Amino acid sequence: MASLEVTPIPLRQLTTLRTGAAPERMLDAASTAELVDALHEVWATGDEWFVLGGGSNLFVGDEPFEGAVIRILTSGIEELPSPHEGRIRLRAQAGHGWDDLVTYAVARGYAGIEAMSGIPGTVGAAPVQNIGAYGQEIQETLVEVELIDEGANAPLVVPAADLGLGFRTSVLKHHYGGVPQRRAVITSVTLDLAVTGDAGRVIRGEQLRRALGLEGFDPVPLDWVRTRILATRAAKGMLLDEDDPDTHSAGSFFQNAIVPEHVARTLPPECPRWPVEPDLDTMTVIPLENYYGLTPRADRPEGLVKVSSAWLIENSGIGKAFKLPRSRASVSTKHALALTNRGGANAAELSELARFIQSRVHSEFGLLLQPEPVLVGVEL
Repeated sequence: MASLEVTPIPLRQLTTLRTGAAPERMLDAASTAELVDALHEVWATGDEWFVLGGGSNLFVGDEPFEGAVIRILTSGIEELPSPHEGRIRLRAQAGHGWDDLVTYAVARGYAGIEAMSGIPGTVGAAPVQNIGAYGQEIQETLVEVELIDEGANAPLVVPAADLGLGFRTSVLKHHYGGVPQRRAVITSVTLDLAVTGDAGRVIRGEQLRRALGLEGFDPVPLDWVRTRILATRAAKGMLLDEDDPDTHSAGSFFQNAIVPEHVARTLPPECPRWPVEPDLDTMTVIPLENYYGLTPRADRPEGLVKVSSAWLIENSGIGKAFKLPRSRASVSTKHALALTNRGGANAAELSELARFIQSRVHSEFGLLLQPEPVLVGVEL
């Protein structure tokens, strides 16, 4: 087996936040077979490793990564029949650009991911993060992924239900301060989409309706939805643009805070908030020998509420375009949740800004914001 190792490229050239030195080793994989070979080669050494797709959800430290970075360069989309009438399945390779997949689907009248237009990164990263936008999430259309577990000989197919998908999370995600429940690499993703053709679809989700400015319930074309979403993202600096420093970011740097209802009630009433859907699968099991014809009243668990971290940041005294003295990192001029590299900023400068924001929000509201991107060689 020939080595897939290449000359390491500085990670600041491969990540949208533009930080990071060249790693110790780098391997390129342009097919699933090459990806499996590269993983086996790295695992055999016992070195630290991580895979790199679009680099849009990584915050890499200034010191060279002492291990191997495997770049997933696979691509391709396959159309498959769906067992459900009026639907189709798309299987996309992990290295395929996510927005390229959305473009493909919209052009053919396949609905279900159009509101996620313009999200950077690759298809393989999408289920890890359970990406979503404007009320639409990948978990709504995800059927299964093909993945290879660390140390395994070959990939296997895993249904979406086994991925522990939640709000911007899964069992595959590296959370700040922890390790994933399941360390694995996705090789392909299969989605089940509605075939609407040129007829478009009725938009019912309130969050998406507000973003599109819809009033009635007439069907709207998918390409119209995509165009409006791209314009909205561009206005927030969330579309990659070489000439716009506001897009030199990892998107939303902090997660929206999810807190118990009693904590949400302590926040100012102006703070935007949304109830988190309860787990409707929860059930009480009563052993037959203990059942006397009456079902005990179940205590209602306290609900969770998602609150706007952007509002918390701005109302802690940190506005858009905020920067610390002599720093090349700043809050986006368009969106308070994005930390941006204004040109030549290193990871230390961005970390300093992130910690300052965390401290201000914690001081004002008692909440500690958690970072959204995966941190490599960085501590906050």
